[in-house]
Amino acid sequence: MSERLIPTGSCWCGCGTETGIGSFFTRGHDKIAEAALIAAEYGGTVPKLLAAHGYGPDKSVTEAAVTGGGWVHCSVDGCTYTGTEASVRNHEAKPHKEG
Repeated sequence: MSERLIPTGSCWCGCGTETGIGSFFTRGHDKIAEAALIAAEYGGTVPKLLAAHGYGPDKSVTEAAVTGGGWVHCSVDGCTYTGTEASVRNHEAKPHKEG
């Protein structure tokens, strides 16, 4: 089981801004931290990030998210959309192309 992280009251992107109770980041700073990590550790490219963790064309990161990360597949036959339950519900509410 992974370590439980506790918000500290300061933004985890490193900007030093105070956060709200229970928050790790100020608004939008989660994406700043994500981009900064990819730049600092993986030369700014997502393919290098994926490869460093063993993912790529022959090992699907989205399938790993389904089996171990709580993601789901779209329930419409023939659709390959995958994401969080909320994202997939939103996706399924839209018309699908017949295919």
